[in-house]
Amino acid sequence: MNIVNIARKEILSSFRDKKTLIFMLAFPIVLIVILGTALTNEFNHQVSIDDIHVLYKDQSDGELSQGFKVFAKEAKKSGVHFKKVLSDMDGRKEVEKGRYDGYIKIESSGIKLYKSDQNSIEGSIIQGMLSAFTDKYKTVAEIYKVNPKQAGAVLANSIHDDYIKDTSLHSAKRPSAIDYYSITMTTLIALYAALHASYLIRGERLRNTADRLVAAPVQKWEIFTGKLIGGIVTNALCIFLVVAVSKFLFKANWGDHIGLVLFVLFTVVLFAVSLGVGVSYLTKTGEAAKTIINVLIPLVAFFGGAYFPLDDTEGILSMITKLSPIKWSNEAMMKVIYANDLAAALPAAALNIGLSVFMLLIAVAGLRRREGL
Repeated sequence: MNIVNIARKEILSSFRDKKTLIFMLAFPIVLIVILGTALTNEFNHQVSIDDIHVLYKDQSDGELSQGFKVFAKEAKKSGVHFKKVLSDMDGRKEVEKGRYDGYIKIESSGIKLYKSDQNSIEGSIIQGMLSAFTDKYKTVAEIYKVNPKQAGAVLANSIHDDYIKDTSLHSAKRPSAIDYYSITMTTLIALYAALHASYLIRGERLRNTADRLVAAPVQKWEIFTGKLIGGIVTNALCIFLVVAVSKFLFKANWGDHIGLVLFVLFTVVLFAVSLGVGVSYLTKTGEAAKTIINVLIPLVAFFGGAYFPLDDTEGILSMITKLSPIKWSNEAMMKVIYANDLAAALPAAALNIGLSVFMLLIAVAGLRRREGL
């Protein structure tokens, strides 16, 4: 009963603290709005391609020239426009200046393509279409030898207006900017619970109430446990409120397994509170504990991809990112939300709980060495 009363007192005191509420609730919500809006284009996975314009110079024989004209006419239906180069134009320079997406020289020996590196997608499309045309032309060329009048019709029937087919795998199963930062900012602010937790016990000493608590008919372990539970519940409630706001107000995607996602977030809160309490017993002053946490969390957040994704890391940087609780927690939630990989939550949660137990053992050892709290 003493533990429950102490935990309830801690929860009520925390929610009366306006600074704590603003930091734990308003701060992540504002960050989600700012980053989710400002970096929308960075998470836009759709590629829009305008009409493609290609210059060509025809120096071929009649058969290839006729076949290419049929091809160019049909390609126009797909938004690929071929324009014959004028006598005073240098096709290669026109492409270099970005006025056209490609330049084709049609000769009896074959077709030469000049494309710009600045428009790699358009260039690849042109190259693919020409490859398909030349392969088909080799077949049609044989028809010319037998029945030239039918060759054009055969080529026309073999050309379609669906040259470009875009097929994506799980295209809708990728986070938008709002989705991404709703997850990362929530995890980040959950980790900042360590700041509040570092003053759970030390705060009693600073307010000169620690001696009165020890003198009361309450065991030290009850005080410690009650304040620990109060800190965990307070921060968990704040985190769950942030999730609710992002889900219902910003329409962020938290997936179909919200209970499992919240469980992972709860383990992050558990680790953060345990970290704050553990650090408070490792340091001599509250300022030292605050400094360590304020240095550690931004580093963990940066290497964990809280501010922007860090997917293609190699070497030492890859090893460092894997040491970030934000990294493994966010990845686990992403897999649950976007890949329905429910098993991915268990290693991340277990790791968070394991680190929490380790930090709490440090705190318990420090508590036992003290006469008071």
